[in-house]
Amino acid sequence: MIRPKYKAVVIGGSAGSFSVVSKLLSQLRSDFPLPVIICLHRLKHVRSGLVESIRLKSNLEVIEPNDKEAIVGGKVYLAPSNYHLFVEYDGTFSLSTEEPLNHSRPSIDHTLTSAAYVYRNKLIGIVLTGANKDGAKGMKDIADKKGITIIQDPKTCEMDTMPKSVARLIKPDKVLSPEEITNYLNKLAI
Repeated sequence: MIRPKYKAVVIGGSAGSFSVVSKLLSQLRSDFPLPVIICLHRLKHVRSGLVESIRLKSNLEVIEPNDKEAIVGGKVYLAPSNYHLFVEYDGTFSLSTEEPLNHSRPSIDHTLTSAAYVYRNKLIGIVLTGANKDGAKGMKDIADKKGITIIQDPKTCEMDTMPKSVARLIKPDKVLSPEEITNYLNKLAI
């Protein structure tokens, strides 16, 4: 078996991203080898429904991780409602109820930045449609660590503020439609 060049995929999104994530996971190969870490802005008082809806569409197992849960390839991890999700150096997650960042908990920046420091140039970061700048700093951290940065093509976004905020800070490696993002990731599983 060929060892993958990358070690993880981290995805952030907000307004309009649920349908993009659902479609991506429904078309992602069932033998996709990397962990997929997803941080979506969600309503803090609604604890169920989102993960169950995503599970129905996904070809991979979808989990809301617990604190100190090990990160395993071939699984999808969704940041729990009202918790920041951090990637730790020991290959686990940590959850935090620190103050919201960019008016959000979970904060996309926290998840992307922590993943950037752990996975460095072995990380693929993706920012999807959304209505604020959360994720821009995290994508800069991924770029600074020589990871791959991908934004959803603003022309295909319900709300283009998030990908445009990334593009104002860095030149992303790729600007792709949702279908192109799925195709790019699926090529990694070959």
